[in-house]
Formats: sequence, structure tokens, C-alpha cells
Amino acid sequence: MRILTGVSPTFDFLPLSVVSFGSTVIAEGCDPASSISWIHAWTVSHGIVTQVREYSNTALTVTRIGNVVAGRTAEIKPSHCPSVWESQFSGRAGKSVPGLVLAI
Repeated sequence: MRILTGVSPTFDFLPLSVVSFGSTVIAEGCDPASSISWIHAWTVSHGIVTQVREYSNTALTVTRIGNVVAGRTAEIKPSHCPSVWESQFSGRAGKSVPGLVLAI
């Protein structure tokens, strides 16, 4: 944050929940004192983090857009994109936040 804004963050990244969906790991936390909620989405391959996405003050819904059957992805049907996870702490920041969908 300091590199991007010139200001050092005044909060700690303490996860309040951590869940995984295959190779995707989601960690979520909130600092009500700073009015900041955050979500990290990590992609892990062979025990190594290969991609990191960070969302601040954003509500996130994780949706699965295909079923894996016997190691192969089955046909994706437009009407079948179930939500497998939704953020819980974005409302604790005390303000309205935008929402995003992360498709896995």
C-alpha cells in the first residue's frame, strides 16, 4: 500500500476466515477501526502460490462455472453457475461496497 499511495497501512492483515476450492484459497478479514474489509484469493499449484488477487472494501461471490468429472471439465450450462462462497465482512466496513464475481 505504501508503494501505491505513499501511506503506510495502519491495520493488520488478520484473516477471520480461510476456505479453499480446489486450487483456489480465499482468506477474508476486516478492520472496523480503519473501515477496511479485505479478501485475498490465491491460486496454488503444487504447493506454490502462483497468483494472488486482493480485493479491498469489495463484496465477493465465488461461483463455479463447470463441473469436473474424472479430471475433465463437463459442459458449462448458462443456467448452472452455483455460488459456492460469499464474503461476510464487507458490510462491517460501515459503508456500501461494490460487488464482484470470481469464477472458478
